Amino acid sequence: MKPSSPMTLAEKILAYKLKVLKVEPGELIEVPVDLTLANDITAPLAIKTFEETHINRLFDPEKVVLVMDHFTPNKDIKSAEQVRICREFARKYGIKHYYEGGNCGIEHVLLPELGLTFPGDIIIGADSHTCTYGAVAAFATGVGSTDLAAAWITGKTWFKVPETIKLVYYGKLKPWVTGKDLILYTIGDIGVDGALYKAMEFSGETVRQLSMADRFTMSNMAIEAGAKVGLFEVDKKTVAFLKKVNPQREVLIIKPDRKANYSEVKEYDVSKIDLVVALPHLPSKVKLVKELSQKIFIDQVVIGSCTNGRIEDLSIVAKILKGRKVNSNLRCIIIPATPKVYQEALKRGYLEVFLSAGAMVSPPTCGPCLGGHMGILAKGERAVATTNRNFIGRMGHPESEVYLAGPAVAAVSAVLGYIGTPEELGLKTPE
Repeated sequence: MKPSSPMTLAEKILAYKLKVLKVEPGELIEVPVDLTLANDITAPLAIKTFEETHINRLFDPEKVVLVMDHFTPNKDIKSAEQVRICREFARKYGIKHYYEGGNCGIEHVLLPELGLTFPGDIIIGADSHTCTYGAVAAFATGVGSTDLAAAWITGKTWFKVPETIKLVYYGKLKPWVTGKDLILYTIGDIGVDGALYKAMEFSGETVRQLSMADRFTMSNMAIEAGAKVGLFEVDKKTVAFLKKVNPQREVLIIKPDRKANYSEVKEYDVSKIDLVVALPHLPSKVKLVKELSQKIFIDQVVIGSCTNGRIEDLSIVAKILKGRKVNSNLRCIIIPATPKVYQEALKRGYLEVFLSAGAMVSPPTCGPCLGGHMGILAKGERAVATTNRNFIGRMGHPESEVYLAGPAVAAVSAVLGYIGTPEELGLKTPE
């Protein structure tokens, strides 16, 4: 056999899974899936579709994950019924990866924490932010509930091999700037359809310095640029993280080839990227916070979600809120993403800091991010959120507004009462 031509990271993962030398962008392929995911909103429809086939057999119960994270703790009768459907399905088919109540966290933080997502895996989920797992070089993407049901039966799914945009980040990050600022800045540059059905491949010297938390955040928001996947190559940090969460499983070292063919290559000098905010009603309407033309007063701050609910995010928030008070004109809701994150925040004294500042601490839930519960906006209200979407009506009333930001801007804004920077509180560096 002839040696394969150079491949991007996305192409390499797919070729590895198919056990072929090469795949080409635009090629339609059918691949085996390593993990399938649904939540309390999307699983019931997949379950209904699956049950209507009368096949009564999952392709592999070990590869099915159900996470009750969106409207839980159950906010009303309908959400309770949704969870009941999922619970009974899990019991019927022996699904051990069923998470509800005290062992449940926000799915896209929970699964990597449990060691369920690994390099080279094909992961599909009935949730658009399934692309989060690209941070560990998994080809992970969102699908519809009916596509998920089909995969439960066949153990396979199909893709069109995507073209890849290579995003190269270099330079030294400014104080307080995180992966959230980098991805928002990138989406602001290329637009919400700038990577439509493409792979976003994150690379460069700065990327190698990013924490796994920052990488998960960036992969999570690849979908906000229309991408199919958002991928990081496997490096020492990836390996260290994976060995910690699942030491029994072998880590596939997978990287793109040097001479791979990209549809586009974009470079960013991060030393020129400051703290940003995405204005309503698109994640691409990005502005530097320090360049806002006027003070934007707010009614609510939400810190959490699958984008920024990790312990690293809460650490930043604690540094800012310590010894300060939440502005009396707003509500500040802080949501640790998983029970483990909650416990670690408790151990570190962060919860005491948050409560002393006048913030509210919620159990792990997606809740307010999708306008579900635990922080709905009224008509005319404005919120700063570390979540990933700010579409019209996303967090409540269609005439409310959501401003997307990283944990530093969110925490500072909770104190100031308007969208601001750490410098306005006299904070120069996180240390």
